[in-house]
Amino acid sequence: MTDSLRPQDQWIATPGGRLFARRWPGANAVAAPIVLFHDSLGCVELWRDFPERLAAATGRTVIAYDRLGFGRSDAHPGLLSTRFIGEEAAQFFPLLCEQLGIDDFIAFGHSVGGAMAAHCAALFPQRCQALVTESAQAFVEQRTRDGIAQARNEFAKPGQLDRLVRYHGDKAAWVLAAWAETWLSDAFAPWTLAAGSPQLECPLLVLHGSEDEYGSSRHPQLIAELAADAEMLILPQLHHVPHREQPETVLAAVARFLAARG
Repeated sequence: MTDSLRPQDQWIATPGGRLFARRWPGANAVAAPIVLFHDSLGCVELWRDFPERLAAATGRTVIAYDRLGFGRSDAHPGLLSTRFIGEEAAQFFPLLCEQLGIDDFIAFGHSVGGAMAAHCAALFPQRCQALVTESAQAFVEQRTRDGIAQARNEFAKPGQLDRLVRYHGDKAAWVLAAWAETWLSDAFAPWTLAAGSPQLECPLLVLHGSEDEYGSSRHPQLIAELAADAEMLILPQLHHVPHREQPETVLAAVARFLAARG
């Protein structure tokens, strides 16, 4: 790998603390970069080699960042607001763009990151060239709540929280609580993606595993209705993390989708 294509670590200053970001340069330096939004327990490191492979498959620069409280970013100062999805798009994403020099972009979000990516597309319609959601939620489904409750019980077993400590350090307990307590709260139950992401102007690719333990096929159906130019792919036999379970399928779908839309 040449020096020009090596990953570059960067830091974003925000009023709440610093955010960690990593950039994987693509061969086409002038194309709009792909910005990755991680899931509720995720971070830059948990994308593993997917960003590098996505940059190679599309030729575009790929940028991933740790939300405040996650990964290498600074600790979150308190509890998550029930408006945290929209707040990520309105408060933190503009700072990321400003400090990393991002103008036009492609938003790619996994799980709750898909909802955040959709909010970014809605807030910046002139700059978002395309949106990709993977395993994203469109509302608070009982299946989602049941999956989270089961995962919380698993993490309560001896040694299981160490799986998160490896990536989030002493913030791991907060990460788990922020996910479970928010999604299982009565205050968050009325949330819907459509309320914060009205009709989207950009092309939309919706990816969802047929066996997703955190959401039925109703989620991708509702998300696809948000855009006039939308493509929905239900991935057979895949669960909640298709980009890890079958990365070749996800990479091929995203590269084809972006190439077809310039």
